Amino acid sequence: MSTMSAARIEGTYTALVTPFRGDLAIDWAAFDALVERQIAGGVKGLVPCGTTGESPTLSHDEHRAVVARAVKVAKGRAVVLAGAGSNSTQEAIGLALASESAGADAVMVVVPYYNKPTQDGLVAHFVAVAKSVKCPVVIYNIPGRSGVDLLPDAMGRIVDAAPNVVGTKEATGNVLRAQELVRRFGDRLTVMCGDDTLTLPMVAVGARGVISVTSNLLPGPVSRATELALTGDRETALRAHQALVPVHEAMFLESNPGPVKAALAMRELMQDTVRGPLVAASKKTREALSAVLATYDQDGASAPGAARSTLGERH
Repeated sequence: MSTMSAARIEGTYTALVTPFRGDLAIDWAAFDALVERQIAGGVKGLVPCGTTGESPTLSHDEHRAVVARAVKVAKGRAVVLAGAGSNSTQEAIGLALASESAGADAVMVVVPYYNKPTQDGLVAHFVAVAKSVKCPVVIYNIPGRSGVDLLPDAMGRIVDAAPNVVGTKEATGNVLRAQELVRRFGDRLTVMCGDDTLTLPMVAVGARGVISVTSNLLPGPVSRATELALTGDRETALRAHQALVPVHEAMFLESNPGPVKAALAMRELMQDTVRGPLVAASKKTREALSAVLATYDQDGASAPGAARSTLGERH
């Protein structure tokens, strides 16, 4: 049984992309290099097989293989929090069990999408998945993709019924929600930011870190900005956060992970390949990414005179 606790979920966790070759098979060499680069950059956790990892397009065998590979390459140097969600409770239980058996330290279970369950249905779903495994469970609340918002009252019922539910990735875009969860649950439930652009304000109201898309590309700068938000002085943390905002915004010019994969390909870290129904980022988005990345050097340091972003809304 994992010894991971709510207190250990802190800092920057990377929502890993799943690199694919041109033939759409998983590019294991690029995946291994991605994991090593994350750890070298100081991230505390790896999140394979989430939305950013294109989990809806992975077969069950691929899902387990990606989790097992992350565990093998990480070698205990970072927490492996494996995505294991589904809009079928039985399928989610199967993925959670497979991830646990593959060596994941914990599993992240997304709010069921498309079905639009009631709050009672959400409670039943998460309690069933949590009780099926011994490892810690992190809930992933992202109403923009799932169509349903897991409300604090239901979260309280889940936490009461399932002691191994230790955290939540909040991607509601609502700092007030994060604040309410921290107020209600304190150390019992760790809140992690699910929107890169909101890391600083969410940490300010009690979140303990971020599950980041941008850190695939810039693990060092994102890790440093998160650490400053948690422990540094306000002005330094604000500067570090604002320097990254243009990149964070660029990551969501189109549906994730299209832009971040395009950016990683620009840095020759993997092929720019996504699985359908996603398509590669458009020319317009690539041009915007190029402009933003031109303000960063290869180590992720902001270039002098970098312009403030005027990019569009996140998706």
